[in-house]
Amino acid sequence: MCGAFFISDMNKEACYKIGYIAKTHGLKGEVTAVITEPIDLASVTSVFLEVNSHLVPYFIAHFSDRQDKVFIKFEEVSTPELADQLKGASIYLDKSARPKLARGAFYDDEIIGFVVEDINLGTLGTVSGIIKSGSTRLIQVNHANKEILIPVNGPFITSLNKTKKRIGVALPEGFLEI
Repeated sequence: MCGAFFISDMNKEACYKIGYIAKTHGLKGEVTAVITEPIDLASVTSVFLEVNSHLVPYFIAHFSDRQDKVFIKFEEVSTPELADQLKGASIYLDKSARPKLARGAFYDDEIIGFVVEDINLGTLGTVSGIIKSGSTRLIQVNHANKEILIPVNGPFITSLNKTKKRIGVALPEGFLEI
């Protein structure tokens, strides 16, 4: 398997997942990648692929994108057989390299553990995850031994304070009974 060195699982928190390798492409070791995060690959020279539960660095020789597909050629991956070994591997980038978002916007992984407070009901719980359903993102919150899902779009989120790790919401009456 290609890759110069491993990053320990402990350092995995310093990275974020941007997609995965779907299949091989062509005869020169290219792969077809599905990119799930908004990222400008033109500014990326290397990524980490999850191989056997370890993050392994891979340098991008070149890439091209056509509609919803991205074709990547990694250095050191020169045959379809080597590319085939990468099928299904998750693609990660270092969090410090990701672009700064507009005020009020957030990356899914950075709000895990934030406290969610409703303007009428008070503290609801903490964010345990983000669920994506098509173009809709839902904040997963543990509330009174029950999971609630709050849509990111729409009027539900009223504030986001990354410093205090708090998300303000305004849930419609009866929302928690659904």
